[in-house]
Amino acid sequence: MDNLPYGESGANRPLFQFGGTEALTATAIPTGQLALSGPAEKLDAAHWPVRGDLAHIRLAGRCFVPHYAVPMERRVVAGGANLLALNNPQAEVREALPGGTLFNLLDVTGGWAWGQVGDDGFVGYLPVDALEP
Repeated sequence: MDNLPYGESGANRPLFQFGGTEALTATAIPTGQLALSGPAEKLDAAHWPVRGDLAHIRLAGRCFVPHYAVPMERRVVAGGANLLALNNPQAEVREALPGGTLFNLLDVTGGWAWGQVGDDGFVGYLPVDALEP
């Protein structure tokens, strides 16, 4: 059994819940499916949490990707770290982050964390060990 709240009918049950404040229901989408009504927007990778395989859940319906993720809040370790454009130590530095900076983690792969600084800061990569557990 799932943990979604029940409504009057299955069509009115939330497909997604965002902190209990907003719900996207099947009746809000006539076909029951998310669809793009035109070309997907091209968003600046440095400022929008979207890449070819994954996007922040708030971009659902705006960008077409196979997966959407709800961010996990993490903090940069004491001493800070450089936010990089790519998951490569020689990549361009987008921003030097001081220790304690909020980083909204969206993906971890091969020792690299991908996400966004705060809710509207730069998007990029950090070594996983640059984040507090």
